Amino acid sequence: MNTDLLFGILMFLTGVNGVNLQNEQDMNFNTHRIKMVEEQISARGISNFDVLRAMEKVERHLFVPDHLQKYAYLDRPLPIGHEQTISQPYIVGLMSQLIDVDKTEKVLEIGTGSGYQAAVLGELCSEVYSIEIIKPLQKRASFLIDSLNYKNIWVKHGDGYLGWSEKAPFDAIIVTCSPSSIPQPLLDQLAEGGRLVIPVGLKNVKKLMLLIKTNGKIKKQSVIPVRFVPMVDDKGNTY
Repeated sequence: MNTDLLFGILMFLTGVNGVNLQNEQDMNFNTHRIKMVEEQISARGISNFDVLRAMEKVERHLFVPDHLQKYAYLDRPLPIGHEQTISQPYIVGLMSQLIDVDKTEKVLEIGTGSGYQAAVLGELCSEVYSIEIIKPLQKRASFLIDSLNYKNIWVKHGDGYLGWSEKAPFDAIIVTCSPSSIPQPLLDQLAEGGRLVIPVGLKNVKKLMLLIKTNGKIKKQSVIPVRFVPMVDDKGNTY
C-alpha cells in the first residue's frame, strides 16, 4: 500500500478515536456537573432556579488545573496555584443565591481566582466587574473568560479592598476572600437596596455575612461559618 495513503488512513482513524474519547469525556463531565447540582446544591437548600441553571451550564472543570479536572465536581474546594483555591460548589451556589440578582443588575466580585464564580455571575446578571490581587491569576482568568465568549465580564488586577469606584454603584457585591472587618469602600460602593456577601473574621473559621443597604443604613445577617483565604494588599499583608 502507498505509504502516504497508509499514513492518511492512520491519521483519520486516530482523529476519529480522539474525537470519540473527547466526546465521552465531555459527556462524563456533563453527567458529573448535573449530579453536582442535584446532590450538592439543590439538595442542600439552594432553590433559585437561575442559580441552579447557571451552575449546570458553567463547566467547573475548565477553571481548575488540568491534573485536578477529575475532581472538579466533587463537594470540595481545589487549589488553583499561588496558595489560592476555587470555592466549594455549594458555597458558590449559596453566595450566588444570597445576592439575589437578575439580568438587569450589576455585580462586583472581589477575588477573581480562577474565574469560576465570575462565570456563574455572568449567567445571572447584566454586568460583572471582578478584581484579583494576584496578577498571574488575573491574567489566566481573563484569558479563560474571554475564550468562553463572556461579553459581560470584566476582570482587572487590583486591590479588592478598595473596590472599583469608577463602576460603582453596584447592585450586589460578592467577596471571595476574608478581611478581619468589612471594608468601608465596598459599603460606599453598594447601591441603595444592594446586597453584600462577605466572609469576615480573624481566625481560620469565618462568618459568612449578608449585608443589605436600606435607606442608607446597613442591615447585617450572619449566614454560616466558612473557610476562605485572607484578603491581602499588593504587599501580601492581610486586611
